Amino acid sequence: MPQISESCIVSSAYIHIPFCRRRCFYCDFPVFVVGDRLRGENSSGISRYVDILCQEIATAPVFSQPLTTIFFGGGTPSLLSTEQLAQILKILEKQFGIAANAEISMEVDPGTFDLAHITGYRDVGVNRVSLGVQALQAELLKVAGRSHSVEDIFAAVELIHQAQIPEFSIDLISGLPHQSLDQWQDSLTKAVGIAPTHISIYDLTIEPGTPFGRYYQPGDKPLPTDESTVKMYQLAQQILTSAGYEHYEISNYSQRGHQCQHNRVYWENRPYYGFGMGAASYIEGKRFTRPRTTKEYYQWVETGCVIDCEVTPPQEILLETLMLGLRLAEGVSLKTITQKFGQQPLEMIHQCLKPHIEQGLVEISEERLRLSDPQGFLFSNVVLADLFKQLENLAVGEI
Repeated sequence: MPQISESCIVSSAYIHIPFCRRRCFYCDFPVFVVGDRLRGENSSGISRYVDILCQEIATAPVFSQPLTTIFFGGGTPSLLSTEQLAQILKILEKQFGIAANAEISMEVDPGTFDLAHITGYRDVGVNRVSLGVQALQAELLKVAGRSHSVEDIFAAVELIHQAQIPEFSIDLISGLPHQSLDQWQDSLTKAVGIAPTHISIYDLTIEPGTPFGRYYQPGDKPLPTDESTVKMYQLAQQILTSAGYEHYEISNYSQRGHQCQHNRVYWENRPYYGFGMGAASYIEGKRFTRPRTTKEYYQWVETGCVIDCEVTPPQEILLETLMLGLRLAEGVSLKTITQKFGQQPLEMIHQCLKPHIEQGLVEISEERLRLSDPQGFLFSNVVLADLFKQLENLAVGEI
């Protein structure tokens, strides 16, 4: 089988801002809690982090320019001052260049910004914000450990509209403890009423080491039953597509022409830069995750940002391409699979997926392999597990 030629073109960057007012009960991201009174304008800790982050960016190798997507995630990036955000964007511009029409996304939380902040973010380049709503019921926000209220959500929406941010997304979580199907329908209906250009729907995952991981076991009360979470997924698909949103990825819906271009980089298994504490990057076929604590991250940057990782084996690239690409509604191109990995994996994929095709979970048409919506998406883990089992014995040298 032919060798894969990994592209070196990198035009996307993820920037991790790890500060939060408090840690949500489901969160296992690398974050640092600063409380309700500190933010970028009055926190020496945040200022130092931004300086160290910029130091890392300034020493990064340049594989291409300019950047076409930038994503500020966290944590809570909206705890940054406008000046700190501008400082980071300035060093990105200097090091890599930023395309004139670049998508610059920023996660923001209700209650963490005012009109001056959001217009300031817009003025320095942010043209897409993702509002961390998660739930639209006060009792569920409390259960999840969120720091904002329902009133804060609608106040934040009004500020975003006043600032005239071109792209506006909201996040919701299904499967929360004590969450009923009626509450989920209420959240979806209100989300449609808010009319963002993009909506992300995430099913709760119980992560070890989190408060939820200590309180609950998957499948146990007061978590919704598996049957209920399936109904929640199906209800989201029905309500959002009926409202005109395209279900373009397992967890994501957008109005036509408003997909998140940065996240498509991940799903299409393209390379990207990652900067900041705990951030991951994928460059020249190598994946690398930075230290997950501020102390270790600062030491790593101050000692030269040494990256020591192995090239991802071709077999793993094939599996990643399938796992990520099948999250998209259009699926993966069979022609691309053949060009990159040869004919043998394609034959094995067809053989493995035949039962799933017969069950209506997988569709093959127009030289593309895709999961059906919603049933294929619902059972994606089953389909992927069978694919991995079928392909795991394919020798690396054969690809």
